[in-house]
Amino acid sequence: MITVGIVGFGLSGRYLQAPFFLTHPNFKLKTIVTANQNATAVYSSVQTARTFESVLNDAEIDLISICSPNETHFDYVQRALLNNKHVLVEKPFVATVEQAETLITLAQTQGKHLFVFQNRRFDSDFLTVRRVIENNLLGDILSFDIHFNRYKPLPNPKKWKEIAAPSTGILYDLGAHIIDQTIALFGAPKNIVGETFTQRPHSEIDDAFYIRLDYGKTKVTLTSSLMVREDTPRYIVQGMQGSFVKHGIDVQEDHLKAGMFPNDKNFGAEPENNFGLLNAELKGVAFRGRVTTLNGAWHLLFQNIADVIDRNAEPFLNLRDVVEQIQIMEKIKKS
Repeated sequence: MITVGIVGFGLSGRYLQAPFFLTHPNFKLKTIVTANQNATAVYSSVQTARTFESVLNDAEIDLISICSPNETHFDYVQRALLNNKHVLVEKPFVATVEQAETLITLAQTQGKHLFVFQNRRFDSDFLTVRRVIENNLLGDILSFDIHFNRYKPLPNPKKWKEIAAPSTGILYDLGAHIIDQTIALFGAPKNIVGETFTQRPHSEIDDAFYIRLDYGKTKVTLTSSLMVREDTPRYIVQGMQGSFVKHGIDVQEDHLKAGMFPNDKNFGAEPENNFGLLNAELKGVAFRGRVTTLNGAWHLLFQNIADVIDRNAEPFLNLRDVVEQIQIMEKIKKS
């Protein structure tokens, strides 16, 4: 058993991680660091603690998951590694490439595993888009667009998310996901053009961005905004042999918020009305129809963490990909 301590009981700690640690046979979730007294009522088998030091100094804890505000990530990960813990850290990993390299080197020196919670590599929609591309249903890819929009004109109730800082703003919040998905498909781009901007009145942070990544024949466009009320397609993929358009977003977060657990029946299954549309020529025959969306599979990330720690497996997410992601975000911020 890998004994786990979670730092933070917000969206990620409470909904996106704790249910997976509680239902996976290789993990024992022992402690959640939070001031929220409701944590034990939600998960009765878990104890709570008030300070980060309580999990650092607990010899039983093997893995610490950092789900605290972005600006704490570098310090908390560094201290956890120095206390001989494996670490899982929420995205964005850290603010700069320099910080990322420091922590990666420290993990190697300490002989500990370091993971970044890029859970949206295992979203239902992205897994389906990836299958369409890898099965060559579209031929050579000419353009690949991701739109990750929300409608949140009012300030986030989590005040730290609205304060201008090196790793706050929509680029580091939502951009970290879709940049990572692009790197997972195509690797490092040849050229990067992009900008962040502010659309909401009185906002201190960037709440929209536009990114253009050049992969030679393949051109990638990534956009995000907190001021999109009527959403656009999430993925638009154009290839030499056809197109694939996908609306909607992975349902795992909604299922978890509704009280479902990862081992519940139909967890992560998307409704048919959001199935993507494929219009392509397949083996010389024109086809236009819906493609069944694969189930969301965030559990694969947790299974891989267990396999890496217990069986020395290869991690699904290469930390060099995370460094590339941060390099792109830093470049866009500076521009």
